[in-house]
Amino acid sequence: MSAPEGARVSGREGSRVSVREEGRVSVLEKERGVERRPPAGRGPRRRRVTDEHGRRVRGWELALRYLLLLAVLALTVGPFLWQLSTSLKGPTEDIFSSPPKFLPGDPTLHNYKRVADTIPVWDYAFNSLKVAGANVVTNCVGSALAGYALARLRYRGRRVATLVFILAMLVPVEGIIIAQFTTMRELGLNNTLIGVVLPGCIGAMNVLLMRGAFLNLPYEIEEAAFVDGANTWQRFLRIALPSVKGTLAVVAIFAFMFSWDDFLWPLIVLSDPSKFTLTIGLNYLHGTFANDERLVAAGTIIAVTPLIALFACLQRYFFRGVGEGAVKG
Repeated sequence: MSAPEGARVSGREGSRVSVREEGRVSVLEKERGVERRPPAGRGPRRRRVTDEHGRRVRGWELALRYLLLLAVLALTVGPFLWQLSTSLKGPTEDIFSSPPKFLPGDPTLHNYKRVADTIPVWDYAFNSLKVAGANVVTNCVGSALAGYALARLRYRGRRVATLVFILAMLVPVEGIIIAQFTTMRELGLNNTLIGVVLPGCIGAMNVLLMRGAFLNLPYEIEEAAFVDGANTWQRFLRIALPSVKGTLAVVAIFAFMFSWDDFLWPLIVLSDPSKFTLTIGLNYLHGTFANDERLVAAGTIIAVTPLIALFACLQRYFFRGVGEGAVKG
């Protein structure tokens, strides 16, 4: 006898029905607020830690990585925090105690006022800001133009020009500083802030950074713009330059740091104390026979603060440099 219609259910259909029924029950349980417990004998699954390639990271490897990160953090940030702590300590606190006392007992800003009373620190900082700002503008503009020409334009001698920039990085600054000083003196720019700016207005490393960023851009985008009638300047300003903002931020930070921290070249070029930069002016905080470490620490913090502020403003663009040149779908 044949079974009544619908009485037989195949294995697959039965499994589907059971799955559907389980699905309905789970939905009803969710609506009623009932949580389903895992099967007996099975505990909650542990969350696996993986790296960027999806491979499992063992516990001891993860602990070792964090220990190395903490060691690097202590070596890099530790001296700055110690200088900050020293600058906030009063004259009655011993900064050479053993074991060292990291936190100041009675924090005070009197050391920063003493720096302003000892030297015209704000005038020196303004001179450094003018030099650093000019270096940032000239490096960003000049490096972007030179990098685009080396990466995108077709002309004879392009490889030779790239080689010249690479060789320029191998020449130490101390080897050409006498020639630079003679050139500034012949141009009448000795003892001027323009003479401080000119030798570092365009850095070879910044040009090569911009060249690498422009090389990573797809050629198809510029070819499409060329077909639409865009000339070289339009392709540079509207297509290539907006795509390398991260590298421009890197160039701006490097140019600002180099010019702000430079000590040897301004010391050679400048002789008028009213035109001294901050790095030269802070040298007057060192006494001939004795040093006040609290005063020097306060001057150091004043000099480092603009660098921290600049990086905080440009860090979003700084870390974008890795993904530049990608085409968004």
